[in-house]
Amino acid sequence: MGVTETIIRTFLSFLTLSILMRIMERKEISEITFFNFASAIAIGSVAGNLAFNKDLSILNGIISLIGWSVLTTLSGRIIMKSRKARKLIDGEPLIIVQNGKIMEKPLRKVQLDIDALTALLRQKDIFSITEVEYAIFETTGKLSVMKKDNKQSVTKGDMSVINPQKQLLPTITEVVSDGVINTNNLEKLNLSTEWLNKQLSQAGIETISDVLYAEVQPDHTLYIDSKKDNLS
Repeated sequence: MGVTETIIRTFLSFLTLSILMRIMERKEISEITFFNFASAIAIGSVAGNLAFNKDLSILNGIISLIGWSVLTTLSGRIIMKSRKARKLIDGEPLIIVQNGKIMEKPLRKVQLDIDALTALLRQKDIFSITEVEYAIFETTGKLSVMKKDNKQSVTKGDMSVINPQKQLLPTITEVVSDGVINTNNLEKLNLSTEWLNKQLSQAGIETISDVLYAEVQPDHTLYIDSKKDNLS
């Protein structure tokens, strides 16, 4: 393929893609679903082939670009009008924290582990599961969070109510994740596995494998989320 043909193909690919993108619906990058993302990649791939693949005729390349764009636009229209189609194509938001409890099945369905969940919460300036009333994993891959009532507005810090006699830890510290003890964090807190097992026993938990997540709070109390999703 000569230089002239390459230039022509590149120009036509760019022009066609620009026109189609102008006609198609535009969304913020943060709002696109995985289906939209996959469609955009496919259209970009066809545009690249049109520009550089000499085995693909210009006409067929343009037809393919238009076809992908039309199908994507039609799918968007169907999704807007049909809840069933929207659920089938885009999926649906999943509650992964409910009433302050981690929902294991939805968490695994969206392929998130505890570390990924806590990282997403930290992006929301939330450093403890105990602060969360509900967390919903959206179809865009974003996490929507509703804090508990006592965490939403006025706090003791806002009212300058401080107990100088109470020694607090500098931060919330994870000590169990998916049934595995974080011995390094326990050592940093000068706590032992015996102390942890005693706390779990007092909470009615027989074995560490029954614990999905546990963290030591700044006031030295232990928050425990067991591997049970049974909520009313």
